[in-house]
Amino acid sequence: MDWYKKLNQYFPVEEMKSQQHMELLLNEKSDVYYKDEGPHHVLMYAEFPTFIFIDYVYVSKESRGKGIGHQIIDKLKQKSKPIILEVEPFDYQDSDSTKRLRFYQREGFKHAVSIGYTRKSLATDEANTLEILYWSPRGENEEEIYEQMKKMYEDIHTYKDQEVYGKSYQPVEEVLTYNDDRETDNIFDVLDEKKKK
Repeated sequence: MDWYKKLNQYFPVEEMKSQQHMELLLNEKSDVYYKDEGPHHVLMYAEFPTFIFIDYVYVSKESRGKGIGHQIIDKLKQKSKPIILEVEPFDYQDSDSTKRLRFYQREGFKHAVSIGYTRKSLATDEANTLEILYWSPRGENEEEIYEQMKKMYEDIHTYKDQEVYGKSYQPVEEVLTYNDDRETDNIFDVLDEKKKK
């Protein structure tokens, strides 16, 4: 199965870029956007001078729990830059959601509670809210992560969107917000509470 099919079967339609979009990024932004692929994983990521953004990471079901995810993240950590990624809000009913969040928690990621992120899916036309996780080697704060997220959104998510989809994603100021008083639970605190029960 090719790399795009693997991603497409694993990620919800509202989170997926089209294959054309991803191939454009790989070809036209090859100095920033990368694919790391093996028999049991696919990693799509953007590396900027001051941070790394994980766009998609997939590990085959039969290979989970064998350290592949840790190796992928560790390889990125060795670059000594903040690592940022988007995750679905925690879902008590979804065991994959729990496993995914526990994995990032073990890897030392933090939840950027101050950053709000909701964008309308071009595939479904529905609002899709995600949470931002980050790993910070030098104690970068959430405001710095927010500024880096804005750059990534404009350089990666909306790259040639009009050309690829026939319509554009919302501008960054409608999608990303920063608020020290944002009322949301820390995703890892919720996870720890669930563990106690």
